[in-house]
Amino acid sequence: MSTAKWYVVHTYSGYENKVKANIDKTIENRHLEDQILEVRVPMQDVVELKNGVQKAAQRKMFPGYVLIHMVMNDDTWYVVRNTRGVTGFVGPGSKPVPLTDEEMEPLGIQKEDIVVDFEVGDTVSVISGAWADTVGVIQAINTQKQSVTINVELFGRETPVEIGFSDVKKM
Repeated sequence: MSTAKWYVVHTYSGYENKVKANIDKTIENRHLEDQILEVRVPMQDVVELKNGVQKAAQRKMFPGYVLIHMVMNDDTWYVVRNTRGVTGFVGPGSKPVPLTDEEMEPLGIQKEDIVVDFEVGDTVSVISGAWADTVGVIQAINTQKQSVTINVELFGRETPVEIGFSDVKKM
């Protein structure tokens, strides 16, 4: 099996988040989690001045583009290319060109590998983010995404939540 690389997809302007949501839904429906690993709309923090008041906001780094970490094959190409709002991959003709590590570095997306000391079945505590101070049992570990899936109680039900390695610690 070939390794996953980052590709750039051109979208209609303003449809970046919709395209991301559509691709994420298709990945889930077609069980392509092992082939299309991540879909990103890179954002940057900016300070806007409106009516004399400074306000922190997030703005798209590349309007009209979405980054996808995937294994390129006929199935994944077809799924992404035929997603509503996608106009095509970036590259000559219909041949997508993956981004190099040098191109990915300034985006801050290439993460260094984190060595973890936990495994499926271990109890962990969430130390940051929306689920801070939550305790859960690891159901799955995704080393590609550098995340764990734990079950948390939400409205009286066990609900799976995906959390990054750096946001959990072993109990």
